[in-house]
Amino acid sequence: MQIASYEGVKVSLKNHTKIDDFLVIEAPLQININGKPYTVVMRTPNDDFDLIRGLLYAEDIYKETEPLTYTIKKEDATIPSIINVAIKKEDLRKGYLNKRTLLSVSSCGICGKTKLQDLKVHGKSLEQNSLISLDSLHKMYAVMASLQETFKKSGGSHAAAIFNKAQELLTLKEDLGRHNAVDKTVGDLIRKNELKNAHYLLVSGRVSYEIVTKAFIAKIGFIVAISACSSLAVDFAKEFGICLIGFTRNQKMTIYANPNAITNLGND
Repeated sequence: MQIASYEGVKVSLKNHTKIDDFLVIEAPLQININGKPYTVVMRTPNDDFDLIRGLLYAEDIYKETEPLTYTIKKEDATIPSIINVAIKKEDLRKGYLNKRTLLSVSSCGICGKTKLQDLKVHGKSLEQNSLISLDSLHKMYAVMASLQETFKKSGGSHAAAIFNKAQELLTLKEDLGRHNAVDKTVGDLIRKNELKNAHYLLVSGRVSYEIVTKAFIAKIGFIVAISACSSLAVDFAKEFGICLIGFTRNQKMTIYANPNAITNLGND
């Protein structure tokens, strides 16, 4: 369930009209681990298991390949309000020790972090062993845009899409939260055992520090965004070896990190 119809009044300088408008659903989800509350996320209630799996992967809590067991509690007949994840104690990684204690809202990727050290991500820089043309990047973006069904109806959702090295779409997810959409795509590929094929991450909004770190943890070397990139996102992309691109629209884009991965760069 991704959208719902709400009444509104559309107003102009000359008149006003009552309308029925589609809005993206925002609902809280409490995630428990082994019966204990871990965090509350605000999300669009679809692909919840993929969201949880991707979040646990990004937070370095669970990175095994075995499927997880979920228990669902619903406030009403359709939308889960609490999902418990059963994980063997020996499979819980160090990220579980940094429990989130605050509400994680849909627009904030680091809400609930308790220390500055929690923002640090360690690992070997990714090696860029492939090149791509600007035209190919724009074609992938056209594919993503054509499949954003929730956005077409509501205008209020973000999307994330992951493509393989051959520029074939592996997964696309929508959510009112940018970070949620990324977690859903990563979780989907983990479930399908295809995360190793992830090569390009396309996002419909801006890129912050945490989207870059999520891509790095998933070993995705390209991030292409339709909107702006933050200063910390650029700093981390350079450190991680990620090609980071923003403002991808109207057949133009701005490359902020690792431009050598892009071919046929012309002069403006």
